[in-house]
Amino acid sequence: MDNNNKVSQLTAKEIAEKDFKSAMRGYNIVEVDEFLDAIIKDYEAFNREIMRLRQEIQRLKHDAGSQKTEPRRPIAAAQGQTNYDILKRLSNLEKHVFGSRLSE
Repeated sequence: MDNNNKVSQLTAKEIAEKDFKSAMRGYNIVEVDEFLDAIIKDYEAFNREIMRLRQEIQRLKHDAGSQKTEPRRPIAAAQGQTNYDILKRLSNLEKHVFGSRLSE
């Protein structure tokens, strides 16, 4: 068994098709069937989640690989432009709020 591709030893189908022999003082067949149905639902949900997570891993690996090839913009230059924009807006706001009192 390859642990990377298969997490559990049983499949939902194997659980559903499992046949238990009856004994004189055995278990309630309806209770066993209901419990196995719940286990099957969990297995199916877990397998769907595992597949979703594997796809997400592949997508993230692909995204990470493509980001390495894209040119990066220098952070300092981008932040400097942002600071300039903030200071300019602040100056305009001060002029609007305080008007001519700033020049006195």
